Amino acid sequence: MFSKFTSILQHAVEALAPSLPLQEDFVYHWKAITHYYIETSDDKAPVTDTNIPSHLEQMLDILIQEENERESGETGPCMEYLLHHKILETLYTLGKADCPPGMKQQVLSFYTKLLGRIRQPLLPHINVHRPVQKLIRLCGEVLTAPTENEEIQFLCIVCAKLKQDPYLVNFFLENKSKAGASGSSIPVRESISGKLKEPSASSASDTGQTELTGEPGAATNNETESTEQAAEEPASVNTLNIPSQSEAPANRPNQDYNLVNSLLNLTRSPDGRIVVKACEGLMLLVSLPEPAAAKCLTENTALCELLTERLTVFYKALPQSMDPLDIETVESVNWGLDAYSGKEDTTAFPGKRALISFLSWLDYCDQLIKEAQKTAAVTLARYVRERFFVSVMEPQLMQTSEIGILTSTALLNRLIRQVTSEALLQETIYFILGEQREPETLAGINSYPLRHRLIEHCDHLSDEISIMTLRMFEHLLQKPSEHIIYNLVLRNLEERNYTEYKPPCQEDKDVVENGQIAGAIDLEEDPLFTDLSPGNRLSADWLSASPPQTPDHTKSDGKTEVHKIVNSFLCLVPDEAKSSYHVEGTGYDTYLRDAHRQFREFCAFCTRWEWPGTPKTFEKCRLDAAFFEGHFLKVLFDRMGRILDQPYDVNLQVTSVLSKLSMFPHPHIHEYLLDPYINLAPGCRSLFSVIVRVVGDLMLRIQRIPDFTPKLLQVRKRLLGLDPEDAVIDHSTLLEGVIVLEEFCKELAAIAFVKFHASTTP
Repeated sequence: MFSKFTSILQHAVEALAPSLPLQEDFVYHWKAITHYYIETSDDKAPVTDTNIPSHLEQMLDILIQEENERESGETGPCMEYLLHHKILETLYTLGKADCPPGMKQQVLSFYTKLLGRIRQPLLPHINVHRPVQKLIRLCGEVLTAPTENEEIQFLCIVCAKLKQDPYLVNFFLENKSKAGASGSSIPVRESISGKLKEPSASSASDTGQTELTGEPGAATNNETESTEQAAEEPASVNTLNIPSQSEAPANRPNQDYNLVNSLLNLTRSPDGRIVVKACEGLMLLVSLPEPAAAKCLTENTALCELLTERLTVFYKALPQSMDPLDIETVESVNWGLDAYSGKEDTTAFPGKRALISFLSWLDYCDQLIKEAQKTAAVTLARYVRERFFVSVMEPQLMQTSEIGILTSTALLNRLIRQVTSEALLQETIYFILGEQREPETLAGINSYPLRHRLIEHCDHLSDEISIMTLRMFEHLLQKPSEHIIYNLVLRNLEERNYTEYKPPCQEDKDVVENGQIAGAIDLEEDPLFTDLSPGNRLSADWLSASPPQTPDHTKSDGKTEVHKIVNSFLCLVPDEAKSSYHVEGTGYDTYLRDAHRQFREFCAFCTRWEWPGTPKTFEKCRLDAAFFEGHFLKVLFDRMGRILDQPYDVNLQVTSVLSKLSMFPHPHIHEYLLDPYINLAPGCRSLFSVIVRVVGDLMLRIQRIPDFTPKLLQVRKRLLGLDPEDAVIDHSTLLEGVIVLEEFCKELAAIAFVKFHASTTP
C-alpha cells in the first residue's frame, strides 16, 4: 500500500515539475534505480514495494519517445547512454541475483519490451546481445518458476528478432571451451555495487557494433563470464528422459545453443500455454537458414530427443487394442490446439484423449520438420525414423497378435495420411519399404522384413488385417514420392521382360489364326476353358461379344487403339453375369468423371519425376532376364484371382489398390496393367490375364447356379440399399464378387480411356 502511494506521489511530482530534456530524464530514472542499491540495506522487501518497476517503465517510454522523434535508424542520446553505460549488463546482474525479490521478473519484462518496441536493430550491439545471451541462460532453470511467463515471452521475442535477421543467430552460438573454469565467490551485494559504479571514459569503445565474421559464434567466444557457468546446466530432470546438457553425448562439438536449450527446458512445463509458446520458439529457430545454427541445433541440443521421446511416450500411452475406425475417423488435431474434454464429447471412445495427444505431437513434429532448414530437416527426420519408427513402431507391426497387428497398422495408416513434410515422408517411406531399388527376385522378397510382413498382411487370414493393410498401401500410393511406386512396382517392369518380343515382319501382320491375332490370349487353350465345347451357348455368346479382331490392332506409335482396349475390358464379363444395365446410373460413363479427376491428381505430383512418354525400346531391354512381378503385385494378383470367393469388402479394397496403380502415368505400368494386347512372355501374367482366368472360372460356375441372373440383380439392389429384404441368398459371396468384377472392368476401361485422351491432348 505504501509503495503504491509513493509511486502516485512520484508521478504527481513529475507532472508538476518542469519537463527535462529526454536524456536528463532518462539518467534521472536510471540513477534512482542505482541509488536504491547503494542506500538500501533491506534485501528482503519485494521489488513491487519499491519504485524500480516505475523507473524501468519510464526509461522504456523515454527510449520509445526518442526513437519516434528521430529519423529511422538514428540512435539518440538516451539509447547511446544505455549502450555506453552497459545498463543491460547491470540489469542482467540484478535479475540473476533476483535482488530485491522479483527483480528477475522485472528485468525479463524490460528486455522483452525493449526488443519488441524499439524498431532499430539492437542485437548487433555487443552491449545488447551479450547480456541478452546471459539472460537466456537463466530461462527454464526451474520449472513452474514464478517468472516462467516472462521467460517464455522474452525467449520468443528473441526468436522473432532472429527470424527477421537470421545472420544474428551466430551471436548465440557459444564456444564452451573458452568459458571460465569456475564461478566467482564475490558476495551478491558487493558484486552489484561494483556493477553500479560509473564507468570510465575508456569504455566508450563498447558502444559500437560487433564485427560479424563468417565463423559461427566468433563474436561471443571471449564474452562468456565464469559467473554464468552454473546457468548452463538445466535445473530439473526431464520427465520424458530428454538428456540435459550435462548428459549430452561426449562426441558433440564444444558449442552451446542456449536459446534452444532454454526453450527445450520450458517445453517440460506443466503449463500447457508455456509449452505451446516454447514449441513456437523452437519452430522459429529451426527455420533459420544459417547452416552453422542448423548443425548446432541438431548436434549440440536435445531437440531430436525431445521429438522422439514424446512421440514414444504418447504412442506407448495408447491402448493395446483400438477400433481401427476410431483411429481413422478421429478428427484432425493441429498441434497446440488439442484441448479435449471427455465430458463434452458425445463420440468419446477408450483412448481418445491419448490418441489426440499422439496425433497432436506428430503434427508438431511434421510441421517443425517442414519448416526446418534443409539439412536440419533431414537430420531430424532420420532421427525420428531410427528412434521412433524402428525402435517403437516396428516391433508392434511385426508382432503375431492379430489385435496388436490391426491396431498398429491402423496407427501407421493414420500416420501416413497425416505426414506432409518432405523429409519426414521420405523417412517414413524408407521405414515401410526400405531403400532398395534393384529388381526383386522370388528368393529375395524377404530382404527387408517389415516390407515383406506388411505385404503378406494384405493376404492375411484375418480379413480385417488384410483390409487395413491394403488401405494403408492405398494411402501410401497417393503420397508424392517416386520411391513408393518404384519400389513396389516399377523396378520390376523396367526391362519389359514380361513381354515376348517378336521382330515385326509382314507375315506376322497378315496372319490371323482362328480369328485371333498371333500372340493374343487364346481362351480355348486355357485349362480353365477346356470344359467348354465349341457349341456351348454361353461360350459362343461371350466370345462374340468381344471386339472384332484386326491384324493392325496397334498404332504406329506403339499404343493400342483405345477403343479396342476399352471394349476389351467392357466385354470381359459375359452378358449373363452383368447386372448394371438393370439399374440406372451404373454405366461405364459414371466412372469417367472420377477417373479424370484422380488421374489429374496423380499427374500433378508425377510430373516432376520426368517419366518417359513411351515404353523403353526392346533393343535396350534385357528381355532374357527372368521376370517376377514383385511381391506386391503377386499378392494383389493372387487376391484378384480369388475375387469370386472373397468377402465383398476385401474385393473392394483389392480393386481400389489396383485401380490406383493403374492411374500412374508411366508407360510400363500402363502397358502391363491396361493393355490386353501385349504378348506376354511364357509363365508371365498381367492384370488382364488374371481377370480372363477369373471370367473363365465364372463361366463354369454360372451354369451350376439356378436363377443366376435374378439372384445377381437382387444382390446388386441390396448392395445399393434398394432392396430392404433380408432374405438369405445362396452363393451371395460369389454374386457379390461378380458385381465387383463387372464394376472393376468398367473402372479400368474408364482409366484407359482417360489416360489415352490425356496423352493425345496437347
